[in-house]
Amino acid sequence: MCGIVGIHSYSPVNQALYDALTVLQHRGQDAAGMVTENQGNFFLRKSNGLVRDVFRTRHMKRLEGSRGIGHVRYPTAGCSSTAESQPFYVNSPYGIVLAHNGNLTNAADLKKALFKADLRHVNTTSDSEVLLNVFAHELQLQGKIKPESEDIFSAVESVYQRCTGAYAVVAMISGYGMVAFRDPHGIRPLIYGKRTNKQGKDEYMVASESVALISQDFEVISDIEPGEAIYIDIEGNLHRKTCAPNAVKSPCIFEHVYFARPDSIIDGCSVYKARLRMGEYLAEKIQKARPDHDIDVVIPIPDTSRTSALQLANVLGVKFREGFMKNRYIGRTFIMPGQAQRKKSVKQKLNPINLEFKDKNVLLVDDSIVRGTTCRQIIDMARESGAKKVYFASAAPAIRYPNVYGIDMPAKEELIAHGRTVEQIQDLIGADWLIYQDLQDLIKSAIPTDGSTDLKDFDCSVFNGEYVTGDITQEYLQNLEDMRNDTAKTSLDKEDESGLIDLHNDNS
Repeated sequence: MCGIVGIHSYSPVNQALYDALTVLQHRGQDAAGMVTENQGNFFLRKSNGLVRDVFRTRHMKRLEGSRGIGHVRYPTAGCSSTAESQPFYVNSPYGIVLAHNGNLTNAADLKKALFKADLRHVNTTSDSEVLLNVFAHELQLQGKIKPESEDIFSAVESVYQRCTGAYAVVAMISGYGMVAFRDPHGIRPLIYGKRTNKQGKDEYMVASESVALISQDFEVISDIEPGEAIYIDIEGNLHRKTCAPNAVKSPCIFEHVYFARPDSIIDGCSVYKARLRMGEYLAEKIQKARPDHDIDVVIPIPDTSRTSALQLANVLGVKFREGFMKNRYIGRTFIMPGQAQRKKSVKQKLNPINLEFKDKNVLLVDDSIVRGTTCRQIIDMARESGAKKVYFASAAPAIRYPNVYGIDMPAKEELIAHGRTVEQIQDLIGADWLIYQDLQDLIKSAIPTDGSTDLKDFDCSVFNGEYVTGDITQEYLQNLEDMRNDTAKTSLDKEDESGLIDLHNDNS
């Protein structure tokens, strides 16, 4: 899972890109990168770490130009080398930089084709570099010294024909413009907006979430639709075209469950309202299952579950209390490699407020349960703090299958719900009662009730094992598991480079 941003402006964009990346920091805390363009020159800074740590004053001064793209990353195959951080760059047929959120499911085949047929070399294990080279090759086949919008769109059409999986992309072509596109299923989010500067010129911004646009005073225009591309040429003219006519909108529903900020609007749906509805539907399920429940207090597991937990408590007519204080400087635990590291991290991340637990029947609410490591320890903490009974509710259904579209969920054997009943999971995590959201209720939660969007279907593969791209085999899942299990999660590259490079394109 990653966050991407691109800005076409007429004044320096380094600070705006930095600020936008901090707003998107929740989408990736492993690495950050930024490329700006000034008079045909690219300036790149990328490294492992948070945005605030990667970009220092000396780096910001070097990031010159009025156009640029940025990226924050979680690794999705266990590799955390600086070389894997984005954006990536190629210099043929033009200087092109690209940032990508998602995962190509046919990356291995594409990499072979790039080497044997396209005569292109990929330096890293990142599928984003593969995607960049596919786009660059298809653009080269257009045979234009100066590419125009139709050449860009033709190249994107060819990308859609060659690449499968999830990809939301923003790229810059040195001296020519900025392009952004989204895979034919729209699995990963991408949205763009516009603002008018003091000189009356229109400036554009593309980002993973609407909050990044709003933070920089851009007015949201639209989501980039599945199979659609936009191109902003060097003069600031925006071109928009559907390049995959058979696109079917099936965005990842886990964005609403966990990853997106609650103040974002994704595909016309408010993430905040979706999470409110998750709480309502879960409360109704509890009322049906246990009309005479003895819940004294509802306590959220910070932070993502708070909205759902609050609405759940309101519907049940039960007190809502904050029972855990969160250390915000600890990363997300289900992505951390190694069981021991995750256990240590949970203890560092959450501290209970004992008085909210003592002598009470407590319902803990989390956004989801992945490995079960976190909720098992949290239940233990609740008991140690004096709770009489500890119930546990998940605002999402049971996660039984790995994600193949850009979320680094573990191998299926490491998913606590894989191959187990709810009762077995309940016993494993030590809860007195466990309840999950129903999948149909989750889907209803993520669709606005006012009919303001044509959104009907989602990728729900982590819950039902149905992968919307239709190309996922058991062999693919096994290969993915070999890369993602705890044993395989080791750093592939320990290099410590500055990550600051001047990239000059002679064709610009």
